[in-house]
Amino acid sequence: MNEYKIKKFHISDYKSLISLYQKSGLAFKAQGRDSYVELKNQIKDDKCIIYLAIAGKEIIGSVLVTHDTRKGWINRLAVVPEYRRKGVASSLVIKAEQWLENKGIEIVACLIEGWNKDSMKFFQKRNYKQYPDVAYYTKRKYPEV
Repeated sequence: MNEYKIKKFHISDYKSLISLYQKSGLAFKAQGRDSYVELKNQIKDDKCIIYLAIAGKEIIGSVLVTHDTRKGWINRLAVVPEYRRKGVASSLVIKAEQWLENKGIEIVACLIEGWNKDSMKFFQKRNYKQYPDVAYYTKRKYPEV
C-alpha cells in the first residue's frame, strides 16, 4: 500500500483527478478552476504543472503548482484518506518545490482556509511560516469559479 510513483498530469487523467478530489474531500469547482477546459488551458502554460501520485493504476494524490515568475504557489494538494500520513503529500510538495526551484522561483506560498488545521500543521512541519497580517481578498465574476 505504500508504493506509489509521481507523474505529470495529462488531460487524459482528468476524470481520475476529479474522482480524487471528491474522494479526498477537496471542493470541486466544475464551472470554474476545475473544469476540463480550464485545466487543459492551465497545463499548456509553462507556469503551471500538476503532479499525480499513482499507486497501481489509481490516482491517490495530486498537487497543482503555479508561479507568476517571482512567487510560486502550491494549490489543490489532495490525498485520498487511506494514503494520508504515509508521505504522499510530502512527496508531492517536494516535487512541486523542485519544479519551482528549477524555474528560478525562490518564494513558495500556499493559501489554507482557516478550518483546515491538518493542512496548517502539514505546511508548518515543512518550514512554511504563517503571515497573520495578510488579508486575502477576492473578486469573482461567478461564485462557482
